[in-house]
Amino acid sequence: MKFPQTTPIKIEKLAETISTNEYLAEQCAHGNVEEFHTVFTEFQTSGKGQRGNSWESEAGKNLLFSTVLYPTTLEAKQQFNLSILVTGSILDALEQFTEGFSIKWPNDIYWKDKKIAGILIENILEGKYISQCIIGIGLNVNQKEFHSSAPNPVSLAQIIGEELNREELLERILHNIVAGYRAMEKNYPGIQEALRLLYLLKLYRRHGFYPYQDKQGQFMAEFYQIDSDGHLYLKDEEGNIRKYAFKEVTYLL
Repeated sequence: MKFPQTTPIKIEKLAETISTNEYLAEQCAHGNVEEFHTVFTEFQTSGKGQRGNSWESEAGKNLLFSTVLYPTTLEAKQQFNLSILVTGSILDALEQFTEGFSIKWPNDIYWKDKKIAGILIENILEGKYISQCIIGIGLNVNQKEFHSSAPNPVSLAQIIGEELNREELLERILHNIVAGYRAMEKNYPGIQEALRLLYLLKLYRRHGFYPYQDKQGQFMAEFYQIDSDGHLYLKDEEGNIRKYAFKEVTYLL
């Protein structure tokens, strides 16, 4: 889905930082930072991932950036809409190169069974509304070798066989985020449902039974649904519907 985008975006480039999310959060805490201000670094000494994991990235090879939104009219119970927006924005940018990408609930981007991007969304609430949202994205672009204990990393260069211009890809992703966000703000007819439908259609493991693990152990299940709050529902082999919040279930690869 394409939208016009006229909002200027300030991109601050850093040679190195501990974490773009932490750097941007500190800036926001100490002064006026415009919406969509983006911090892009060549290297993170302690990149933050979901579940407290670190993010491996060779210096100067990938996209490591964070941007800030002030969705003050968005209720906390609607915060999953931001995950839908951001994952769809990245997916659109990647699909200009090849196919096979999907969204692993809630915020990862996969190519086949390999992880190419991770997203960390950190919100600050005021009452029932979101006053600030910092979106951190790590996207493997030109890295050819991975050495961490992560089981399944892949880069775009590995997939298509050539290196890419990272800044052009960054601008494409930011364009998509801003355009979709503005459409959501203006409440374009059907925009929320269209973005949600795209998310569901591109969901990793959307069809078939696969192994998972929760606090009760391993089990086989198929995708059932995702509700508006972002809870994942799986149907196991006995036909039981299992409901999960983030971090309550693990995909077994």
